[in-house]
Amino acid sequence: MMVLKSERLMLREITANDLDFLHHLHSLPEVDQYNTLGIPENKLISEKLLNDWLLAFAESPRKHYVFTIENSNHLPIGILGLNLGKPSYANAEIWYKLEPDFWSRGYATEAVKTILGFGFNQLQLHRIEAGCAVENIGSIKVLEKAGFTKEGHTRKLLPIRGEWHDNFGFAILEEDWQKIKAH
Repeated sequence: MMVLKSERLMLREITANDLDFLHHLHSLPEVDQYNTLGIPENKLISEKLLNDWLLAFAESPRKHYVFTIENSNHLPIGILGLNLGKPSYANAEIWYKLEPDFWSRGYATEAVKTILGFGFNQLQLHRIEAGCAVENIGSIKVLEKAGFTKEGHTRKLLPIRGEWHDNFGFAILEEDWQKIKAH
């Protein structure tokens, strides 16, 4: 099992044992506010999502990574994913969700920076992207603090609870990451 560590967090690959936490996290209305998946109707839907991720881990070449974010007490506080694009583009997209009790404490930014290090250093990526609803101020702040640049505004891209929402597109290049790490 792959494990990435930062000062306060451990990112470990999600496992079947994380089903209860995953279902709980996806069932929280405040976490779902800007989520295109929607709140799962039952635990079987969360189990299918988890099983799809676990199956994707076995693909070769690997295209998907999903981590459970744990704090220093080994308590799961969120999840984070990295989806690789075409190998010739050397790019990926990240996404993340955090328990509301852990919002505004720097945990999401720390987790994102940890996955950026993995993406640029181990996977040799050139570009990592992220998107979020324009109303999602918390996520915008996380991405900006992690070094992402806002590159675009796409109108009515995100289907959230039966309505179309605008999306901000963010990206960070490997050269941007190197400048950040140099400071």
